[in-house]
Amino acid sequence: MSIPTVPASLRRLAGRAIADFAMIRSGDRILVGLSGGKDSLTLLWLLHDLARRAPVRFEVGAVTIDPEIPGFEPGRLRDYLGAFSIPYFFVSEPIADLAGRHMGKDSFCAFCARMKRGLMYRTARQRGYNVVALGQHLDDLAESFLMSAFHGGQLRTMKAHYRIDAGDLRVIRPLVYVRERQTRDFARTAGLPVIADNCPACFAMPTQREHMKALLAREEAQHPRLFRNLRTALDPLMREGLPDAWEATQHAGSRSAPAGGAGPEGVA
Repeated sequence: MSIPTVPASLRRLAGRAIADFAMIRSGDRILVGLSGGKDSLTLLWLLHDLARRAPVRFEVGAVTIDPEIPGFEPGRLRDYLGAFSIPYFFVSEPIADLAGRHMGKDSFCAFCARMKRGLMYRTARQRGYNVVALGQHLDDLAESFLMSAFHGGQLRTMKAHYRIDAGDLRVIRPLVYVRERQTRDFARTAGLPVIADNCPACFAMPTQREHMKALLAREEAQHPRLFRNLRTALDPLMREGLPDAWEATQHAGSRSAPAGGAGPEGVA
């Protein structure tokens, strides 16, 4: 089985984001949260490709959290990843059962997301990884921004790069400049083993996110530069929580820039 070829357009956008937010440093060990969806599979192969091309050395592994929800069968990812020399960890946890006892006032989706994140962090610590990479893209960030503004009265979206509260791990989102249609096209062209609706509980009925996705699609049809403008508008929100080392380099200059700040041409 051959390694998928990542398009140059994806490499350029991810390389620019990695540089802009100083996501990758020399010696990093990066664990990709692999749900089996098109976005996380794209991210895995993108980082695998960049690890071979980048002027800094870093390692890439992947972890899948199986919430043991009927209808979600991520086990075939083990066979797929087994054909490649990528460290891979598969963690099963009865999240649906736990939700019934411990969910409290959270929605199931919020409880599940928090549980999965905690299990990814635990795996990263146990296996010696210092960075967790997540596959959210620009469409996801735009939808989250609208949901937060419309329903929460706040100007917020997902962060591009931050250190978790415990202080021992960093979280990065290298696809923040990438459009969803690009991950979809790559997954289809490369024949990736996508698990379509990777959480049946979330896809059982229309969600606020789907409503925002439809709204943005209608607006983009009228205003083709919509997402380019949104990327500019969201930049300050994506920068919230950037690790202190990144901020320090902005004052110290390029001499002390972290490895991830080598510039888009350095990793593309």
